[in-house]
Amino acid sequence: MNMLAWLGRQGPRALAAIVFVGIALPPVGALLKPFITEAVFALLCLSFVRIDTTALLRYLKRPGLVLLAAAWSTLVVPLLVGAVCIASGIHQSSPALYRGLILQGIAPPMMAAPALAALMGLDATLVLVSMIASTALIPLTAPLFTYLLIGHDMPLSPVAIGTKLLALLAGSALIGLGIRRAASPAKVERYKDAIGGMNIVILFVIVAALMENVAAQLMAAPLAVAGYILLAFGVFAALLGSTALLFAWAGRERALAIALMVAQRNLGLMVAATGGVLPSLSWLYFAVSQFPIYLSPRLLQPLVRRQADASPPAPRPARFDSGD
Repeated sequence: MNMLAWLGRQGPRALAAIVFVGIALPPVGALLKPFITEAVFALLCLSFVRIDTTALLRYLKRPGLVLLAAAWSTLVVPLLVGAVCIASGIHQSSPALYRGLILQGIAPPMMAAPALAALMGLDATLVLVSMIASTALIPLTAPLFTYLLIGHDMPLSPVAIGTKLLALLAGSALIGLGIRRAASPAKVERYKDAIGGMNIVILFVIVAALMENVAAQLMAAPLAVAGYILLAFGVFAALLGSTALLFAWAGRERALAIALMVAQRNLGLMVAATGGVLPSLSWLYFAVSQFPIYLSPRLLQPLVRRQADASPPAPRPARFDSGD
C-alpha cells in the first residue's frame, strides 16, 4: 500500500513515464494486450469508488452543462472533424488516415478520462457524468456518422456497441459504488493516494498494450511516424482549445475538465466496434494518438495549478481526490 500511495502521489509524472516505458518494452505490451477491456473496467470501478455523490446529485438535478458537453462531444465534434478533413482534401489524398480521423471524431470520450482528470485534480465527477451521457448516445450516432462520412464499407452495429457499453458502465457502477458504500467515504479518503497508484498501474496495462508496435514503426519510418505524432498533438490541441473556449462561461476549471474529456477519444471502442478491420495507417494513427492523451496531464499541470491559485476560495462542486 505504501508503494501504491507513493506512485499515486507522482500523478502526471508517473503517467508520462509509463508511456515511454510502454514503448521501450514491446514484449510487455504484447503480454498485456488481451487485458485492455478488463483494465478499462477496473478503471471505471475505481472512478465510481472515488465519485463524490453530493456533486453527482447536483449535476443530475441541473443537467444542463452535462447535456451540452455530451451534445458537443457526440454530435458536433464528428461533423467538425469531417468538415475539416474534407475541406483539406485528406479524404482523397490519404483515405486510410481520413478513416482514422473520422473514427476518432465519432468515438466517445475515453473511459479512462475520469481517472486522468482525477490525476490532474480537476472535477472528475463532471467528467464521469458527461462521459456517461456522451457514451449513451454512441449506439445511435456512431453508425449514422460512419455512414455519412465513410460510407457502407465500415458498418457499425448499434446492438454490439450498446451491449458492450451497458455491460461496462452498469457493472463498474454496481461494483464501484458497492465498494464505496461498504468501505465508507472516510476510508476512501484515507487511501486516496493508494487508489491513485492503482489507477497508474491499470493505465500502464492500457498504455503498454497500445504502444506495443510503436518502437518498431518509429525505427522503420521515423519521419512518417513523427509527422503522425505531430498531427495527433494538433488534433488533440484543437479539440482541447475549442472546447475550453466554448465552455469558458461555466468557469475555467469546469471548461478545462470538459475540454480534457472531449479531447480524449475512445479509439479502442471504435476498433472493437469495427472488428479491427482497419488499414495499417489507421492503426498507426490510433497508436500515436495516445501520446497527447497520456502526456496531457503532465503538460497541462502548470495550467491547472495556475487556475487553482487564481480561483477564489468560494464553494464549488466537489471533485475526485487527486492522485498527485
